[in-house]
Amino acid sequence: MDDYRVIADELAADIAAGRLRPGDRLLPLRRFARNRRIASSTAARVYRELSRRGLTVGEVGRGTFVRTAAPAAEPALAEPGGARVDLEMNFPVLPHHPALLAKSLEHLVRPDALAAALRPVGAAGTAVARRTAAAHLARADWAPDPGQLLFAGNGRQAVAAAVAALVPAGERLGVEALTYPVVKGIAARLGVTLVPLAMDEHGLTPEALRAAAPLRAVYVQPALHNPLGTTMPGPRRAELAAAVRELGIHVIEDAIYGFLRNDLPPLAALAPERTVVVDSLSKRLAPGLSLGFLTVPTGATQDFATALRSGTWAASRFALDAATRWMADGTAAAVEEEKRSDAAARQRIVAERLAGFRVRADPRAYHCWWELPDPWRADTFVAAAARRGIAVTPSGAFAVGPGHAPGAVRLALASPPVDTLAGALDVLAGLARGMPEDSAPE
Repeated sequence: MDDYRVIADELAADIAAGRLRPGDRLLPLRRFARNRRIASSTAARVYRELSRRGLTVGEVGRGTFVRTAAPAAEPALAEPGGARVDLEMNFPVLPHHPALLAKSLEHLVRPDALAAALRPVGAAGTAVARRTAAAHLARADWAPDPGQLLFAGNGRQAVAAAVAALVPAGERLGVEALTYPVVKGIAARLGVTLVPLAMDEHGLTPEALRAAAPLRAVYVQPALHNPLGTTMPGPRRAELAAAVRELGIHVIEDAIYGFLRNDLPPLAALAPERTVVVDSLSKRLAPGLSLGFLTVPTGATQDFATALRSGTWAASRFALDAATRWMADGTAAAVEEEKRSDAAARQRIVAERLAGFRVRADPRAYHCWWELPDPWRADTFVAAAARRGIAVTPSGAFAVGPGHAPGAVRLALASPPVDTLAGALDVLAGLARGMPEDSAPE
């Protein structure tokens, strides 16, 4: 009985038969090991296996519980099926933006312009696209060098190319302990080991980075962190830049939401020789016709271009030309300015409707992190919200590796109309003030 999978199968059978019911708390790990007369390491593997199968969920300080409902067939952060109010996905497209974007594309559908846009293009795009993108991506006192810009199909592909270029298979990539879920999938496909790094209220700590060495690179989100919604202050950025220089590692800086805080420069302004800045138009403009950007250190363009080509992650010429026009004629800047106002307005609604709860977010973010009150757990709250037609994301989707995640949920604020958002937050606030058993299905 020392095979952890045999024990996991027994517990899975108990769950299927109802002997272990949804919401039941499993024994603490050491007590489980004593009762089973197995090593603590074997018990830990049993619990990890149950989590991997989607049968249990762990929460920091509370323990491991049988899931309230079967895990969804779709991956984390997939479109919520049938949810009336989507607070799971962030699609910040204001109602009049499609018409504004369409007007800017009138020139591109002329036969001569379209003929050029239908031709293939390399990872470096065109000289016009590089100059235009460099000017558009500039913020605070930083601007990318057009010669160091490369283009991907979208932000996810840009992240994948950066990881592939910097971290060989079998090597270690540091990530914040709560991180963008797509990075977990990218690492798995590339054979890269993720190393979770501790955070505090200011973000990733340099001490955690040093303690985790050796690493080949570290992936961070200094501006409007997803899922926490927080922004790393200037002094912490300087400390982190000093640490990566000291350790001789590269930083993959995800700046996807950075346009909402265009008053702060990226880490690349402090350690340009060590930083790869990843950005895209999916949040800036719209997810349906996106473009990814990589600003790479001097002398490294060939390595990253090779990664883009080998992964088939390079941008299409049509998307490149469309995006270049949006950036050149001011359309992109106008849309982004309106989104900055929209995000701030939605955060004010959160502050009003969830007053009294522990909510973390930059006041200009399109999402927030809600630390649920006792006795709610993330899994039970997500299930209860879904029964009321509201989709939210549990903390476990962002935790690196199986095991424990905090009792929290992320709320994505961009997709529903403002009045719908306010009403949904009222429902969730009422739910959180009650007890889990009050929301259970009859």
